[in-house]
Amino acid sequence: MSRIAVFADVQNIYYTTRQAFGRQFNYRALWEQLCNQGEVVSAMAYATHRGDDGQTKFQDALKHIGFTVKLKPYIQRSDGSSKGDWDVGIAVDVMTLAPQVDTVVLLSGDGDFDVLLERINVDPGVRTEVYGVASLTARSLIDSASEYHPIGDDLLL
Repeated sequence: MSRIAVFADVQNIYYTTRQAFGRQFNYRALWEQLCNQGEVVSAMAYATHRGDDGQTKFQDALKHIGFTVKLKPYIQRSDGSSKGDWDVGIAVDVMTLAPQVDTVVLLSGDGDFDVLLERINVDPGVRTEVYGVASLTARSLIDSASEYHPIGDDLLL
């Protein structure tokens, strides 16, 4: 049975599905699809923490599905900019877990992850799959994945 590790860039998926479809991503439907392909041995969801009740309920729902939720504080700077980026954390976890699984699944459209997937793909025993909104996923990320899955109705609420 294939061993699968899932890494969800929650903010990226939230904003891209909202922008493209006006809908939310269905993490439960994804989980069911992945469980039909193998055993999900690790699932991490990376989000920012704002102390919002709605976010807390969403994070609890992710935990109930089987995700480990990693939170980083949302920082609003005095100049109006904000910070809450998980790119380095995701990359470290992917590099750590990739040697232990057959498939790395990344939920993100962020092109910054293309180099990461290219590095993982050096090991012929590990596949990389990306789920993202087609119109908002970087071409370089799509090209660097072993397989790309555009998010459609089957993965939306």
